[in-house]
Amino acid sequence: MTQERRTETPAIRLLPEVDAFLKRKHGLIVGDGRPSAASSATMAVMDPATGTAVSNVAAGTADDVDVAVRAARSALEGPWSSLTPSERQRLLHRLADLIERNGEELAQLETINNGKSIHMSRALEVGGAVEFLRYMAGWATRLEGSTLNLSTRAPGAARYHAYTVREPVGVVGAIIPWNFPLGMAIWKIGPALACGCTVVLKPADETPLTALRLGELCLEAGIPPGVVNVVTGTGPEAGAALAAHPGIDKIAFTGSTEVGKRVGLAAVSRMARFSLELGGKSPMIMFPDMDSELTGLAANLGVFFNQGQVCACGSRIYAHASIFDRVVADIAGMARSLKMGSGLDPDSQINPLVSAKQQNRVLGFVERALEDGAEALSGAAAGDGPGYFVKPTLLVNAGDTMEIVREEVFGPVVVAMPFKDMDDVIARANDTRYGLAASVWTRDIATAHAAVARLKAGTVWVNTHNVLDASMPFGGFKESGIGREHGAEVLNNYLETKSVCVALPA
Repeated sequence: MTQERRTETPAIRLLPEVDAFLKRKHGLIVGDGRPSAASSATMAVMDPATGTAVSNVAAGTADDVDVAVRAARSALEGPWSSLTPSERQRLLHRLADLIERNGEELAQLETINNGKSIHMSRALEVGGAVEFLRYMAGWATRLEGSTLNLSTRAPGAARYHAYTVREPVGVVGAIIPWNFPLGMAIWKIGPALACGCTVVLKPADETPLTALRLGELCLEAGIPPGVVNVVTGTGPEAGAALAAHPGIDKIAFTGSTEVGKRVGLAAVSRMARFSLELGGKSPMIMFPDMDSELTGLAANLGVFFNQGQVCACGSRIYAHASIFDRVVADIAGMARSLKMGSGLDPDSQINPLVSAKQQNRVLGFVERALEDGAEALSGAAAGDGPGYFVKPTLLVNAGDTMEIVREEVFGPVVVAMPFKDMDDVIARANDTRYGLAASVWTRDIATAHAAVARLKAGTVWVNTHNVLDASMPFGGFKESGIGREHGAEVLNNYLETKSVCVALPA
């Protein structure tokens, strides 16, 4: 069956403000200014659906990072530090309101720049960002320390009064990936500002547009200049400079495990704090009693969601031998039926990957898997025509030691393998350097809990996949990261604890 490629004009008409934004000369956002890069260099921004340039932004380097870090330090030690928690809370709510008010503009920019479905940009990037900010705004007034009852006795004091204070960690360097550009920026900015930190944000090379618009909205919301700065540029130039800058107190990074290791080393070399949300090779385990009607949900949420460009993508399917043939037949049929097209076409179901580089990387994984003996039941090819499309791909007959089973692909590619029993599948699911997420599919609650207890992953879903919430901590075991996003736990990334001990006179 031939994969359908939609070629008609997308139904979404671009807003005038989107067209104007794309045509604008984009500088950095440092303090309340919009300077060009110190080198005057720029870099093109591409539309993944067409492979053509749609805008240009400043290509910042170490010099620009240094200016931005100084602006963030000045803001941290200036008026921002004197704001009350409730004032920070109100500013975050105001920013959420502005994102919501400008939601369609942001969604269209995100889809043009990243390639994803306009539905996803509206619901997850914009809608999710608004909800996350409002959740984090509430924490600004709920940060608290503890009073301590000490057992220590010392001459000259009747007793001690001790307590803890939680203070902002300082200037945060936030480096975000290209798969959820607006959402990931908010994941860093929201808790950082709630805790009283300032931020230098470095968006991914490929997807800087919504970060720049977000920086403008921060200023419009009344957030003091310098509290949120945006430096566009490449990872090797701007990103590396930010990770290594001595004025950065904490690095918050989301991206690949390989780059995350370099970021962590740069931070720990000067004892800066850091949190890393990294890659995954997440298993989806389908037991014999799995509801057959959930197979499509598993494939859509777990595998082909955002074209597989998700760190928690369920790219390894383990289906019990008794249902394996049915599962792979259902998923292959669905994969072949998905309509490919621009994210601006509301009817398209598979959209382009973010770049030609990523398209070639994903196709390289598939080609090597086929050379190693795997069999493709769908896809295994680029899309027809322009743009960075990869057809949804299901592979079978893959061994546990093959690259396609062990390495993160970050595309619409899944490998399916049968298993025989619980011990077998848990051992194979855990046999990975990653530990970000997993899902279990069964009607038996005892089976579900038994599997959850044994899986080595930061998040385990039951009868669903890729479901996140602002209140639910998210992060990984092993090489999938250090620290957690979301919930109360994310606050630990942006706070230092100070202990105070007062000797009371006898």
